[in-house]
Amino acid sequence: MCNHIRMNTQSKRKYGEYFKYQREQAGLSQLQLAQKIGTSHQNISRWENGDVLPSIDYCVKLADFYGITLDELVGRDIK
Repeated sequence: MCNHIRMNTQSKRKYGEYFKYQREQAGLSQLQLAQKIGTSHQNISRWENGDVLPSIDYCVKLADFYGITLDELVGRDIK
């Protein structure tokens, strides 16, 4: 998310739930995912807990890794 946009904790947690769901569907631990996309398992944990949001670069890496769109990554239904 852009730095100038403030996200409330509830919104970040909701995104974190989507990130965790995708990882679990792929059958990966936080450490395994971190190694595959080039970050730390601590970052994966922070993203999933809603402590922080990943940069757009990491969102793109995650979506590409899972073979989904950015909308799907964050649980956005565009229908």
